[in-house]
Amino acid sequence: MRPRRGTPERAAAPAPGPPPARADAVRADAVESGAESAAVGSDARPVPAPADPGGSAAGWAPTAALRRAAAFGCGLCLLAVGLGRPDLLVMAVPFALGTVWTLRARPGGPPRAALRLGGADVTGGITDAVEDDAVEVAVAVEAEGATLCVVGPAASPTLGLAAGHHVTVPPATVEITGTAHRWGVHPLGPVRVRAVACDGLLAFPTLTLPAAGVRVLPLAGPFTSRAPVPRPGGMSGVHRSHRFGEGGELAGVRPYGPGDRPRRIDWRTTLRTGEPYVGATRPERDAEIVLLLDVLHEAGGEEYGVPSVLDTAVRAAAAIAEHHVRQGDRVWLMEFGPRMRRLRPGTGRRHHLAQLAWLAETRPMPEGRETPGDRPPVAGLPPNALVVMLTPLLDSRSAAALAALARARRPLVAVDTLPPGLRRRATGEWSDVAERLWRLERENTVGRLREAGVPVEAWHGAGSLDAVLRDVARIAAARR
Repeated sequence: MRPRRGTPERAAAPAPGPPPARADAVRADAVESGAESAAVGSDARPVPAPADPGGSAAGWAPTAALRRAAAFGCGLCLLAVGLGRPDLLVMAVPFALGTVWTLRARPGGPPRAALRLGGADVTGGITDAVEDDAVEVAVAVEAEGATLCVVGPAASPTLGLAAGHHVTVPPATVEITGTAHRWGVHPLGPVRVRAVACDGLLAFPTLTLPAAGVRVLPLAGPFTSRAPVPRPGGMSGVHRSHRFGEGGELAGVRPYGPGDRPRRIDWRTTLRTGEPYVGATRPERDAEIVLLLDVLHEAGGEEYGVPSVLDTAVRAAAAIAEHHVRQGDRVWLMEFGPRMRRLRPGTGRRHHLAQLAWLAETRPMPEGRETPGDRPPVAGLPPNALVVMLTPLLDSRSAAALAALARARRPLVAVDTLPPGLRRRATGEWSDVAERLWRLERENTVGRLREAGVPVEAWHGAGSLDAVLRDVARIAAARR
């Protein structure tokens, strides 16, 4: 049964569950401010202009069915003339007339197709989605005359899109629904469109829509922290400074000095001592946070739903960045790897979307490549910035970088992103012994880092860094 003209056809796909509330909020922010324009300043690729897939086509060509019909009709006519049998001529007339009548409705121009996601044309471009959110893909096809189109999208397991063929009569839209299972930049396509006309007598060369990129933003888990940030030195924020100044929190009393305002005089202490005293306050400042992602190695994540090392690091960075951006802090994003990427700090929802887009393009270091050195890219950073390095401690260069930061007397926290219960890839006679030796060596490395003054804390979500941040703040106050 032929589908009705202009009726969109929905491909069979598993119905995604309802997206979480956090995903709705991130998607709403992306719609309001635009994630592509928010990524200015990072190394996000620009969106190219969509191309016209049918503009350079060779044109409609006869199919094997047309050649068979023409050969059959001409053969009957030749036999009728050669054998002198008019009955064969009578049999050839319907085939010839039917073929000519069908070809009268041939299309006057080439078919056109476009790949749309969220109502926008993304053919050959890039668009944003949210992790664990539904991805709705539409292939819009247009053609003249009695045309039938077969749409064949390529499979994309990370987006939950299965390969298949969908037949429709243009103008129509083929809708395909999937789910963004994991953060990152995933290819969507290519999509091949095959068009036939005149009941299969004419065919158009296959239109290939270039693959579009779907940048799936990581979904930050719940994270809150009430621990003070060491050395806040901005203009205004929520963190109490260690220096005295204009603020709303009382930090004690001190003798009256030149420049003090009379309204700040503490009359109770002044009457008791006979000397003028004023109330001392500490101002609220914002802080600078540097999130340093270790991308030297990737491990785990072979099973669906089990996070890998990089999954834990990216989602932890998204949660920490979101928490501090909401507090008005300035957050840097950097990579410890061969690409040495960095995203300069900023504030507001727009900058947080740029942070998520930057994190979505994180990739582990390919095997065989070497980093420029053991020192992380911290040149040019403020000396009072809190450095949070998210590392699985699978490489000696990561431990050396942490030790170098500790020797530079920077406020530093190391977040262990090695997932618990990580399974080994190979099994053999000595696998258990080798794993125990590796874990003992790793525990020894963590112990040496702590002796060198580097606090190492495993990532457990909300509140996992409160205790270590309090210790870092006390150490930073004692050094001053």
